[in-house]
Amino acid sequence: MTLKPYVVVFASIFMAELGDKTQLATLVFASTPGASRVGVFLASSAALVVSSLLAVLIGERLGTWIAPQHLTRAAGVAFLAIGLWLLVTAA
Repeated sequence: MTLKPYVVVFASIFMAELGDKTQLATLVFASTPGASRVGVFLASSAALVVSSLLAVLIGERLGTWIAPQHLTRAAGVAFLAIGLWLLVTAA
């Protein structure tokens, strides 16, 4: 068993999450006076685990109906569309 695919997944998700609004929200919650840092960490970690589980389960289902290269292209188009929408609406 090679670890390369899992290292790629880890690195990709780690880089995508840096500076992400999820991470910024966690930062805000952690900076709230009286908030338990451990509680904020556990809650944000659990949220990421649950959302990742949903992505894996949905991705597994979609992978049986749609070819992976089509899913990759659709994800790319969706990211571009979201980026363009954010650029247009930010002005």
